[in-house]
Amino acid sequence: MAPITRRQAIKSAAALGAALAWPSLLARAAKVSWTERRDLYPQGVASGDPQPDSVLLWTRRPPGPDDQAAKTLHLEVAEDPDFHRIAARAEAALSVEADWTCRVLAAGLKPRRVYWYRFTDEHGFGSRVGRTLTAPAANDDRPVRFVFVSCQNVCQGACNAYRRMIFEDDKQPEGERLGFVLHLGDFVYEVVWYPEDRPQGMYDRRLRDIVRYPHGEKINDFHVPTTVEDYRVLYRAYLMDPDLQDARARWPFVCVWDNHEFSWKGWQSQQNFGSVRPAQTRKTAANQVWFEYQPARVVQPGSQQRDRFVAPTVADAPLRELDEHGLGLEKGNLAAIESLQIFRTLRWGRNVELILTDNRSFRSEPVVDQPATAAFQSKAFPYFIPQDVLAVLDAGRQGRPPATIRFNGTEVPNPRRDAPPASMLGAGQKRWFQDRLRASAATWKLWGNSVGMLDWRTDLQNLPAEGGPRWPADGFALLGGDDWSGYRSERAEILDFVARERIAGFATIAGDRHSFVAGVLSRSLPPQPYQPVGVEFITGSISAPTLFEGSQHNLKPDQPWRAIYLHDPATGGRPEPAINLSLRHGVRASLALQKTGDRQQALAAGNPEVAPHLSFTDLGGHGYSVVRASAEDLQVEFVCIPRPLERSDRPDGGPLAYRVVHRAKRWATGTAPRLERLRAEGELPLGS
Repeated sequence: MAPITRRQAIKSAAALGAALAWPSLLARAAKVSWTERRDLYPQGVASGDPQPDSVLLWTRRPPGPDDQAAKTLHLEVAEDPDFHRIAARAEAALSVEADWTCRVLAAGLKPRRVYWYRFTDEHGFGSRVGRTLTAPAANDDRPVRFVFVSCQNVCQGACNAYRRMIFEDDKQPEGERLGFVLHLGDFVYEVVWYPEDRPQGMYDRRLRDIVRYPHGEKINDFHVPTTVEDYRVLYRAYLMDPDLQDARARWPFVCVWDNHEFSWKGWQSQQNFGSVRPAQTRKTAANQVWFEYQPARVVQPGSQQRDRFVAPTVADAPLRELDEHGLGLEKGNLAAIESLQIFRTLRWGRNVELILTDNRSFRSEPVVDQPATAAFQSKAFPYFIPQDVLAVLDAGRQGRPPATIRFNGTEVPNPRRDAPPASMLGAGQKRWFQDRLRASAATWKLWGNSVGMLDWRTDLQNLPAEGGPRWPADGFALLGGDDWSGYRSERAEILDFVARERIAGFATIAGDRHSFVAGVLSRSLPPQPYQPVGVEFITGSISAPTLFEGSQHNLKPDQPWRAIYLHDPATGGRPEPAINLSLRHGVRASLALQKTGDRQQALAAGNPEVAPHLSFTDLGGHGYSVVRASAEDLQVEFVCIPRPLERSDRPDGGPLAYRVVHRAKRWATGTAPRLERLRAEGELPLGS
């Protein structure tokens, strides 16, 4: 790949809404008078979306305590931490319209290099020094190491995972250090409980009083943002977290959003707080603030004013007409969801192409959240829905939909017989994704997939006749439905595409589930054909509560079939996550464990057809995942920390719960991928 020219860099910076920092002919020492004043840059510094010759740099410099506003920031990018060899300089304007944020594209840099950068205002007051890295050149065959994370709720927990990440990276030799952090969404949580509205806290967690919306809306006992300023308050508060701020200052972040950057159960520009309601104005506000606070190579299609986000004029209106993929055709909906395009690709040498998708803005309404689906859910089996029912509902009018669906011994009318099939990506983004996947020549085609594809299922149909209510369906039960498990037709279409195009090295890395999961991807599982075509790794949450934690507090001691969710040791003590065991080995395994307390007897009672695709499952894990991608294999290490109720004062971020490494050797075209566990440290959770 030819080096970027200055003309190309100017064009790229303009398209990204950024100023341009370009190298001078000679690397000289800094000339700007700089006095560090972190208090004037309260959200720190950040970098994002590195390429071999450039990286985006970011800060925020609001008016100071005396209300004196800076008008211009001077950026210096150096080859050394003391700024004796300046590689690039730039000046960038500040404005209240962009909430005093600043974006600069530093270009003309060298590949796979560490750089340091700092911002200084016209008074000589400077930001902290940031560190960033460029991507390797296209022909670089060395291994690539990076971390992927998701789901940080700083109102309910601590970011100890980032502190451990920094501590461990410091101990590595230079060539083995991390190249970037991939954040797969839920960077912020827009649903906020104020302490006075929930004095009992959230589960065992203390609610931090760090976000107060100036406008906002209260729904039940929580608050949600309604305006641009509300969303800005949310990001400002999150970026005051010292561990998150230190991580953003150490590595470039590559970010996509998930649901909470806009709305908890949001889809397209719609919200759902018990029923669907239009929220085009809020979706646009959420996109604007994401653009302002995340240094990313994203674009505003159709906008001519690149130096700041230009919000389209929209009104909140219901979606009365849908296309054949469930996309609302109301003009304000289209304007809102298309106001910022975040799907994109990034390349790291020969071994990694990262393909990032937007899994929220174009998705049809989740089937599991539609009122008619309630008829197929049983209160006796929380979190679960029949797999065969979900498959019919998801497919809509596709194929030959049945007029009725058998459930609980009766024939229930099929409420989606005439509805379009569900889609997560939307038609246009799906075509783009498949084109990029087909064209990629990288060893590993890594899909930055904010929500998981691996099925979590168990054999509730095999529960004994005595001991509790019967599962009201004939087949397997699926846990979830808001992720790819609820978009089964499109999931199958994508995996069929991978098989048909004979794409080797296909792997997805995901978040959202607040769990560590590793496995192989097949369009179907036994007794249907089982033909893996890729691998997937899902990371635990940084701090957001897990399903295991919720079950501990929400399931009563007399809950029917409690033992398939929680194992209560006979000797007393805290419950353990029997749900891991149920999802990997079936319900008979969990029931045997509760009866005998013997894990070997539990495994002997298991059903091998439940989850031949899963290699690891922990529905209670917090932490992060480290990727090492080479020409020979893909290794992913899950680094799990204890539940982060409070911030650790230790330099390592607190104790380690466990770490476990799985590997997929690069498989040949036409052969099936396999996962193997290389090593583990610490005590792995029950059933993992």
